[in-house]
Amino acid sequence: MTRVSTTQLRCRFAERLSSLYSVEVPAYNTLVDVSREVNERVLRRDGATAEQLGSLARVTSERHGAIRVGTAAELGQVARIFGALGMHPAGFYDLRDAHPLPVPVVSTAFRPLAREELAQNPFRMFTSVLVPEDRRFFDEELGSRLQAFLAARQLFPDELLILADRAQEHGELAAATAERFLDLATHAFALSSEPVDRAWYAALEQVSVVAADIGGVQTTHLNHLTPRVLDIDELHRVMTERGIVMLDEIQGPPRWDGPDVLLRQTSFRALAEPRTFREADGTLRQGSLRVRFGEVEARGVALSSSGRVRYEQLVQAVDRVVVEDPGRPRSEIAAAVWNAGMPNTYRELERQGLAQFTYRVADAVPAGAAPHTRDELIDHGWLHIEPIVYEDFLPRSAAGIFSSNLSDGARHDDQQGGPLRDAAWLAAAIGRPLHVPEDGYAAESAASLASVSERLGIVLQSAKEHGPSAPTPPPSPPAATTSPRPR
Repeated sequence: MTRVSTTQLRCRFAERLSSLYSVEVPAYNTLVDVSREVNERVLRRDGATAEQLGSLARVTSERHGAIRVGTAAELGQVARIFGALGMHPAGFYDLRDAHPLPVPVVSTAFRPLAREELAQNPFRMFTSVLVPEDRRFFDEELGSRLQAFLAARQLFPDELLILADRAQEHGELAAATAERFLDLATHAFALSSEPVDRAWYAALEQVSVVAADIGGVQTTHLNHLTPRVLDIDELHRVMTERGIVMLDEIQGPPRWDGPDVLLRQTSFRALAEPRTFREADGTLRQGSLRVRFGEVEARGVALSSSGRVRYEQLVQAVDRVVVEDPGRPRSEIAAAVWNAGMPNTYRELERQGLAQFTYRVADAVPAGAAPHTRDELIDHGWLHIEPIVYEDFLPRSAAGIFSSNLSDGARHDDQQGGPLRDAAWLAAAIGRPLHVPEDGYAAESAASLASVSERLGIVLQSAKEHGPSAPTPPPSPPAATTSPRPR
């Protein structure tokens, strides 16, 4: 009997969602086509260096989706479905205090963890859960109504959850059962044609469009499906030339003279999609909602804990200079701050312990005895460093995408208190441990260095054990440059 593994299920599920979303949001097809064209152009331009953060095949097929649910119970059910696909919760993101637009959700991302699984298919699902108990957004009366509404609905059929548990337990499904599971799972994330209660949706919309999108309907759906591109600035230019209205700013680190770091994201603006509304008198009328948009991302090297501290320093420095010099473009300020405050080559990022790398003994090592330190081995050509791809997300970037697409004067009262929602709460809600991304990158790097040490018979220290401390970014950056971006 033919069996379908969890890895194969994940690959097929990602393909099905892509086909679904291409029908629901036709502009997504343009985004995918332009992403492919840009990736091929970058490969021709940069050669092998274009694939330092993943092969062209992986990058071009890569997707992350985003969904939103309303309760801890629904989040637990989502975890069972994604567990059947070999996807595990990674990271905790609290967007309730996000700048520039607070959003009444906390989030995690379900994704593969093992490097070999990521190489086969790195599909991720950024998953947010509403916090109706948070009085900064919902007063007691509306919060209680919302909780009752959410408790009464069922997002996922029992059959889907049973099959998900079976797939996770056995690591596979029979071919026919796999098809049934994929049919049910894909349908669960399709946009419903069921009428929307206009008055109820509007009441939640006064708090947040995101709250209305989660709690104003009886189903969940894909909010976006995101391809990956090797040059997001070039994609932004081409999409604009083709008449697609893109966000004004790319979220995340700026384009600067160094390699891509962490994650950069942009999107086309949320589109008006036709929906049927149920009026107070029971009649049905046609209308539209703007909640879904087309996002695209460029991934960079993962930063170490000290690198993340440096990153936050740079973000704060950019914010400060933007206030001090409001007439200067933010992108220009950010590039200047980064050029002054961050090493602009992989080698120097590694030397200072700011980014995460794996280590590989050179295929043809130089003649003579091996040096005895990590830096000497690298500098003399015995060791090669390879950047570890950042597989996760940035809260500020997510909030920036939301605010640019869904700005609506949402209600938010800082004088009220918000309930505790942290990584421990989320892990308890989904009934499984929450992977800490930074720990995973550090462990992968350390394991790589230990393997090299064993092979060479030398005890090697990691960069963060003896690397120089990070200097504070300069308060007044020099003018931005437009020189080529060294790797």
